[in-house]
Amino acid sequence: MSSARWTAGDVPDQHGRVAVVTGANTGLGFETAAVLAARGATVVLAVRDVGRGEAAAARMGGDVSVQRLDLSSLGSVREAAQALRAAHPRLDLLVNNAGVMYTPRETTQDGFERQFGTNHLGHFTLTGLLLDALLPVPGSRVVTVSSLAHRFRAAIRFEDLQWERSYSRAGAYGQSKLANLLFTYELQRRLAARGAATIAVAAHPGVSNTELVRNSPAPVRAAMERFGSLLAQPAAAGALPTLRAATDPAVLGGQYFGPGGPGESRGLPRPVVSSPQSHDLAVQQRLWAVSEELTGVRFPV
Repeated sequence: MSSARWTAGDVPDQHGRVAVVTGANTGLGFETAAVLAARGATVVLAVRDVGRGEAAAARMGGDVSVQRLDLSSLGSVREAAQALRAAHPRLDLLVNNAGVMYTPRETTQDGFERQFGTNHLGHFTLTGLLLDALLPVPGSRVVTVSSLAHRFRAAIRFEDLQWERSYSRAGAYGQSKLANLLFTYELQRRLAARGAATIAVAAHPGVSNTELVRNSPAPVRAAMERFGSLLAQPAAAGALPTLRAATDPAVLGGQYFGPGGPGESRGLPRPVVSSPQSHDLAVQQRLWAVSEELTGVRFPV
């Protein structure tokens, strides 16, 4: 397998593996789940809209089912985790893919700023509640999808995590995507300390043409509608870093995958380097503690 030319054709046989992919009814999640299913995995599409999820499953074929999951509601996350554990006591792969981007100032059902609450706290909760099903499984992985935006106007605003004093759509999105990386690295540190078979890995899609741009500023939306094929790569290409993180046998815990082209905006997937602040151990540990407090979830590592 050429590390420089890794494509969907390099995804190994997935028969016998059980994968949960959040936000898999469209975009990056759909493309990720479709390849996993085509390679033989048992795939669960964890989605907010069950109807759209069932339509997506029908398009994929294979051993694919749908589980309702609203990451903006901790109650929904708990219900979904309970159902998933009952149906699949053994999990090989959890892909934390779903997300919202550049939303207006809104709160989740639990009162969290929507981007932080959905993109980070929802997935933190889901991972914590499913981890016991992953830990005994050799080769199991938690893959969390971050973004180039973790570098831009991004910081963990511990003094105002929910953006109650002022609000920036881009800043809040950057915070949530930085949190995805901080979470991945701290989870990997804890898994390694335990000697667990499970690893935590991160990925980002570069600049990909998906529905996430619907809340972007009007000029950005207009440019994407007119020049989308020039500015961004298709969702199938954007899913490749996630697929490599999820399936390449050579992947190590704590790695981060993104497109290998200029500026990591497009291209075939390779290991990439995240921002210095994403590797700040004190911030990783503080965010973890705050996340446990906000969600009430304690990890078994």
